[in-house]
Amino acid sequence: MLDLKRLALALCVFALWQTSHSQLGFSHEIGVITGPVQFRSDFGSRQDERTNFGNSGIGIGLVHYINFSYRADCNCYSTDTYFNDHFKLRNEISWNKTKLEHLGRWVQPDRTSDNADRLRGHTGYAKNLDIGTQLEFFPLSIRSFQAYGYRLAPFVSLGIHYTSFNPEVITTYDNGTNDVGNIGDPNNFYSNWAPGSVDPAPGSTWSTVASVGFRYKVGKLSDLMLDLRWQYYFDDWVDGLNHNLVDNKNNDWLLWLNVGYIYYLN
Repeated sequence: MLDLKRLALALCVFALWQTSHSQLGFSHEIGVITGPVQFRSDFGSRQDERTNFGNSGIGIGLVHYINFSYRADCNCYSTDTYFNDHFKLRNEISWNKTKLEHLGRWVQPDRTSDNADRLRGHTGYAKNLDIGTQLEFFPLSIRSFQAYGYRLAPFVSLGIHYTSFNPEVITTYDNGTNDVGNIGDPNNFYSNWAPGSVDPAPGSTWSTVASVGFRYKVGKLSDLMLDLRWQYYFDDWVDGLNHNLVDNKNNDWLLWLNVGYIYYLN
């Protein structure tokens, strides 16, 4: 379940951010995004494609852009500088959810140990609410794109997000003690993990976001967008699992391929 206090805080910060920038007179754009997510975590085998493609979910979001190339207060172009014609500021609220399983060689049918059964019975969900900002760079002129000089405008972006995570942990392993489903019993999980390696407690962290994509102009005041995002969390508990094995070298991260519709407000 989403933390309503954190959601309210995120919405307030987003509103204040937008209001403060609206006073500068630059034009604004809003949009929606959605698409598949690959969550890379401590579930499954590291660098195993069955894990990477199997632990997939969905993300949705609302985006707001500050367009520096055009001024809403005078209905005119802004000062023609390189920054104004090649950069946009993107603010975002998004949410993603991914079902997590242990996939790969350690749970293949020929693995018949208790540990293999523990891994098969251990599943979960990564559920994350994000708010953040990114600076997008367009190599081609934003003004020319808006004037139909070309219909395709590629971009790259870099930014930082604040993430509220609320993982869910499930186990169906029967350890013979009538304790099936007890996530507080370490005997229900992989025996080589240290006690306390499984913890579904909600929390929050920062993350860095980088993406590459393009816009396609479909109308005077609207664009379609395709964006491939890499997001790296500064925490390893986003999935509710932080084991002590040697292959646990990275914090949790994800890839998100999203499509969006962007509308120019002014």
